[in-house]
Amino acid sequence: MKAIIVCVTALVLSIGSVAWGAVASDGASERPNVLLIMTDDQGYGDLGCTGNPIQKTPCIDRLHDESVRFTDFHVSPFCTPTRAALMTGRYPARTGAFRTSAGKTSLRPDETTVAEVFAANGYATGIFGKWHLGDSCPSRPIDQGFEEAVWHRCGGVTQISDYWMNDYFDDTYLDGSEWRQYEGYCTDVWFNEAMRFIDKTGDRPFFIYLPTNAPHGPFLVADEFKEPYEGCGENAAFKGMIANFDMNMGRMIDFLDREGLADNTILIYMTDNGSSAGYRLSSEGATRHAVDAFPVEGSYSAGMRGKKSSPYEGGHRVPFFIRWPGGELGTPRDVDTLAAHLDVMPTLIELCELQQPEGPALDGRSLAPLLRDADADWPERTLVTQIHGGASYNSPDDPLAGSAVMTERWRLVHGAELYDIVADPGQRNDVSEEHPDMFAELLAHHERWYEDVRSGMKPTRILLGSDADNPADLTSQEWFMEAGNPPWSRGHAMNRMLANAAWRVRVERDGLYRITLSRWPRYASQIDETREYSIDSVKAEIEIGGVRDSLEIPDPQAVNEVSFELSLGAGETELWTQLTTLDGKTHGAYFVTVERLTTD
Repeated sequence: MKAIIVCVTALVLSIGSVAWGAVASDGASERPNVLLIMTDDQGYGDLGCTGNPIQKTPCIDRLHDESVRFTDFHVSPFCTPTRAALMTGRYPARTGAFRTSAGKTSLRPDETTVAEVFAANGYATGIFGKWHLGDSCPSRPIDQGFEEAVWHRCGGVTQISDYWMNDYFDDTYLDGSEWRQYEGYCTDVWFNEAMRFIDKTGDRPFFIYLPTNAPHGPFLVADEFKEPYEGCGENAAFKGMIANFDMNMGRMIDFLDREGLADNTILIYMTDNGSSAGYRLSSEGATRHAVDAFPVEGSYSAGMRGKKSSPYEGGHRVPFFIRWPGGELGTPRDVDTLAAHLDVMPTLIELCELQQPEGPALDGRSLAPLLRDADADWPERTLVTQIHGGASYNSPDDPLAGSAVMTERWRLVHGAELYDIVADPGQRNDVSEEHPDMFAELLAHHERWYEDVRSGMKPTRILLGSDADNPADLTSQEWFMEAGNPPWSRGHAMNRMLANAAWRVRVERDGLYRITLSRWPRYASQIDETREYSIDSVKAEIEIGGVRDSLEIPDPQAVNEVSFELSLGAGETELWTQLTTLDGKTHGAYFVTVERLTTD
């Protein structure tokens, strides 16, 4: 097929940039290694060691028995914000990455990540798996402190910005910024690549972040892992994905033992939010959304209400195990102190004795005192986790929706319900009327907190024309929308979801740019001959920098893309596109490539 090109001229305002400076270090080789492993959508109850009578996780159970376990550990109720807090030690709302799509998934470049801190202190840094903190510059893992990254784009394999035709087996992932095919099941690949990276680090200590996409949907796994769970309650494939992860965890533990690395490696295992498919919920108690309900009888949730995307415990209380045999952490034990994903970065900085670069203040607190001394003095604190918009809570004008304010004893949910979590761990009895003073205190805390973080809830602009990412490939999942979700799945593109919004972008430098619009990834027709990848549109429109242009497409079935060439000036602007279908309907281009051709 051919492309159509039209040339217009536009100008946007000039802007500046800020660079982050590294910190020198010495003696790094004596410091501990760090291996941070996190699964996706696996809840607290989806483990044998937490009491699940069906799910078999012998390798995770072994790690549990060898670790310090935080039993009241909390994350955000869904993917991106948990990852933002984990990488920065700060509340997600401050970082620009506080939702899973809609232009609100990307870390701002002025955030200091834990990978940047480790890299500045002489560590080899690698990520293998799911990032979900930005597909484009300046927010990719290679822009945020990771010297090596094997990762998939978007929020899950098979989503719209992931490589077309990926299906968890023998997939194509990004090796840094280049697509490369890998052999094997996705979780196997992440662990294989992490072990390869460890082998090549030599005498350098390593920081490895290994966030698997499993057991996030779609639920795909080899029959050998799925079949043992057929007829055993909910979703055999979901359970099989956990079984495969458990097998890989065992491989990693054995690898560390065999290589003589176990004693001086801090190994952390956690999950990113509550279960997505480990158990079913009834309609009981679902005052706002189905995800807030109680589990049906015989469906194991470790006694917690709600699941992924809920502000009740089942949405954000997760397992957190930390093992460091040579680190004088004492005997394996449970720690019931309230803790959160915000605490991981400051904890690792203290345990590894890292020099911390100047940067934004952290919201988390180092857990090192509790790890080293079960009786350590620990001032009580109040934490907040919240869903800022998203599939379940779409109102940007309700600062209380989807929130949980937490102390050691109390939970204020939605700013409307108060639970004594010690007496009522299943959150069945709202006691706000019996404890009006506590209700008012936590409500006031949330109001102060929200005012403090709300200024950060603005999108990170995608960088266009950068030498680090030219051409830049954009997808509709990063359209900026105040509420609701844009097309984020492969199915939305295939079914031609009728929606539109603009990308918020920053043009790095003046020059001539080619902006190419399509319904499909540009390479789709080269890897899939089973269907026709024509643009199937009669008109294309574009607007950027205050200039709008359009072109008629005379033969929609013979064209797979259309291009506009524009002279752009450096600065912040918005990029808007539109395609008109054969029957007169309109939607934005799901795939856009922006390439700087010359520099003025």
